[in-house]
Amino acid sequence: MKGIENVKVRDVMTRGVITVQMDAPVRDAAEILVDENIEGVGVTAPNGEIMGIISEIDIVKAFDENWDKLTAEDIMSSFVKTIDPEDTLKHAAETMKKENIHRLIVLSSAHIGASDRPIGILCASDVIKAAVGKR
Repeated sequence: MKGIENVKVRDVMTRGVITVQMDAPVRDAAEILVDENIEGVGVTAPNGEIMGIISEIDIVKAFDENWDKLTAEDIMSSFVKTIDPEDTLKHAAETMKKENIHRLIVLSSAHIGASDRPIGILCASDVIKAAVGKR
C-alpha cells in the first residue's frame, strides 16, 4: 500500500458516526441505513459509549422478525474494533485484514473532549480511495 504509510485516519475518515440507542427498534436502524445511504450504524449506550454496530447483513438476518419489537441491542454485533484518529491508514488496513472486517469506529483521542466517544468511521472503501488518490 505504497503512498498511504503516513496518511492519518483523521485525514480520510468520515466525520461523525450515525448512531441509535441500544433500545431503538430495528425498524429505526433500517430506516436510517436507507435514508442516509450508509451500510452501518453505531449502537450506543445512554452515556454515548459505543456498544455495537448494526450492518446491512444484521438487518437482513432479522428479516423474518418483527422489527418493531426487536431492539438494536438484539441484533447488533458487539464486536467493534476501534482506531485512534492519529493512527495511519496502513495500520487501519492491517487491522481490517487481520480481523476480517470492513469498518473501524474512530474514537476521540484520550484527554480531548469526551474521550473514547465515536467521532468518525473508517470504511474499507475509504482506504481504497486514499490508496488510488481519489480522496
